[in-house]
Amino acid sequence: MIELLGNERRTHYCGEIKENEIGKRACVMGWVQKQRNLGSLIFVDLRDRTGIIQLAFDEWSDRSVFEKAFFVRSEYVLAAEGIIRERSSKNPNIPTGNIEIFVESLKVLATAETPPFDIVENSKANEELRLKYRYLDLRRADLQKNLLFRHKAAKATRDYFNENGFIEIETPILIKSTPEGARDYLVPSRIHKG
Repeated sequence: MIELLGNERRTHYCGEIKENEIGKRACVMGWVQKQRNLGSLIFVDLRDRTGIIQLAFDEWSDRSVFEKAFFVRSEYVLAAEGIIRERSSKNPNIPTGNIEIFVESLKVLATAETPPFDIVENSKANEELRLKYRYLDLRRADLQKNLLFRHKAAKATRDYFNENGFIEIETPILIKSTPEGARDYLVPSRIHKG
């Protein structure tokens, strides 16, 4: 069921598709947030780092695409290509709530087991479980906002110093020992024999 990406290339991020693009083609990639099966219609909420877009499938167009969508589960990684159209039932809670992509081509890039907790903004999972599965927790929007802020702050700092003639160098990091078992980097010193 897992397919190779092939020649498909992302044309849009999920949260950046706008209403003025209705009627245009789009190729999006991301994780499945939720799948809703209404019999002859299937809706999939696809999530990436920018937001969520609804994918729409019906059994009357391409049957093979519809069957793939039928077996999609939470956190599967998909590449979907289709036409941006206006949604019949709008969702005012998300920026892309007025539009959806009617999918003509679908590739399942990776399957996933059921995650130990829901990857949503107000997750009820306890902190210990979230830390154990940190790689899943980092997919949540609030944590991604923190990572993006950190990136922008570090970039602004680097840009400022670069524009003012500074040179960035990387020296060994001096830290205290930890009991986790990592080997310490010993810094030679003439004054304090180690």
